[in-house]
Amino acid sequence: MARLNINPTRMNLTILKGRLDTSTRGHKLLKDKQDELMRQFINLIKENKKLREEVEEKLKDAFKAFLMASASMSPQMLEEAVALPTMKTLVDINIKNVMSVNVPEMKFKTEKISEEASRYPYGYANTTADLDEAIENLTEVMDELLELAQKEKSAQLMADEIEKTRRRVNALEYKTIPDLEDTIKYIRSRLDENERANITRLMKVKDIISKEETKEPKTEKINKALV
Repeated sequence: MARLNINPTRMNLTILKGRLDTSTRGHKLLKDKQDELMRQFINLIKENKKLREEVEEKLKDAFKAFLMASASMSPQMLEEAVALPTMKTLVDINIKNVMSVNVPEMKFKTEKISEEASRYPYGYANTTADLDEAIENLTEVMDELLELAQKEKSAQLMADEIEKTRRRVNALEYKTIPDLEDTIKYIRSRLDENERANITRLMKVKDIISKEETKEPKTEKINKALV
């Protein structure tokens, strides 16, 4: 904590009181924002963890089937089988504001490249059922995989905002507000000290004036007697 370098006047005292009130209200609002962000972040992390486990399990099955297919097919044949895609995924991205955090809200749509296209971009003569299973599993997990990417990006943005808010809250709580309070206390003590000094001076002046008034009549009598 450090006292601000400012002149101890009543005007500055009023200004600092206003700044202290604003800082206190801002600290409360930021603290509430931080708590709400943490609550939503924890819920999002739980959903993300559950979805990730489901996606990883389905990807494991897809990779297992693809490994079995690659074991029974030559690399050239496998590459030719999946070289030409027959499906495409369209993404519609909107922005959703969550406690002043702009998180992506994505909608996915998977459709065929052409009406004649099949889900499997190859013929059945030179491929195995394991490759069909791998393609099927990957197609089913695609929507969940894209949703997982959306949730993880949202979690990352919220984590960054939580960190920024935490720094602002700490700056107000441990730096700005204590400095203002110390400066206000210092100015008040100086003003009180100056007021006491002024009162002391006034009392001395009054005492001097009263003594002069008591001496004046005696001086006039002496002057009359000498005349």
